[in-house]
Amino acid sequence: SLLTFPTGILARGPWERGQVAVQWRDDSFEPAPEQTADADRAIAALEDRGSPAHDGLAARLAAFEATDGELRMTLQPMRWAVRLGQDAAASLSVLCVARDADGRWLAGRRAPWVATWAGRWALGAGGAVEVGEDPVEALTRELEEEWSVAPERFAVEALLSLPSGMTMLVGQAWLPDGAQVRRDAEHDAHAWWPAEPDA
Repeated sequence: SLLTFPTGILARGPWERGQVAVQWRDDSFEPAPEQTADADRAIAALEDRGSPAHDGLAARLAAFEATDGELRMTLQPMRWAVRLGQDAAASLSVLCVARDADGRWLAGRRAPWVATWAGRWALGAGGAVEVGEDPVEALTRELEEEWSVAPERFAVEALLSLPSGMTMLVGQAWLPDGAQVRRDAEHDAHAWWPAEPDA
């Protein structure tokens, strides 16, 4: 297996914006031939079903260190579509869960035409980290783009590695009282889920 990190929580916060440091490597990650073939197949499948298949560069987690209340990440440019294959090679995504003043969770159903998680319900907002971008800024950028809201309070909660080999930086945003969400075209429904996960 080509997985870089063990599946599970790699580091747990919470961290404030200033406690997460990011450094970008100049060299791009070169996927293995089987990863490239997987990515090519995935892009072709997206095109076949009429989904957007913009394949450029995005971030990959090359290394991290969590010490003394800080998270330090080293990122590297990598072909975006590698994340769609059997081994995502530590492609980095962000997920910003959002809660209202009563603690309820914002959930949205992904539209059937989107490239990933089509038709599935997901919490908050998420997406790839663009080359050169600060992933902490990407968390709130995605929230703004997908739901037209800005947080009143915000923290980076965890860095984790998924079974697919994708890595994810998770943030939690608390929206101001009375905030009105406006979903983007990537969602066809939304709901506020109860504050207690068991419910």
